[in-house]
Amino acid sequence: MKKILKIEGMHCSSCAMGVEMLLGAKNVKAKVDFDSKKAEIEFDENKTSFEEIKKEIEKAGYKVN
Repeated sequence: MKKILKIEGMHCSSCAMGVEMLLGAKNVKAKVDFDSKKAEIEFDENKTSFEEIKKEIEKAGYKVN
């Protein structure tokens, strides 16, 4: 499944890279753009849910809309 997320709380491009790495560790393909504050994600719904992905991002200190 593919989704586009709005992520609030990123302060620099390193934050965006950190979110990409965090999601990559959870087998989620992600492209995070700091300038637009958006992430394009692709994941297998049989392995993880959108809610689990959202919780991981929020545990890292960001807000997902």
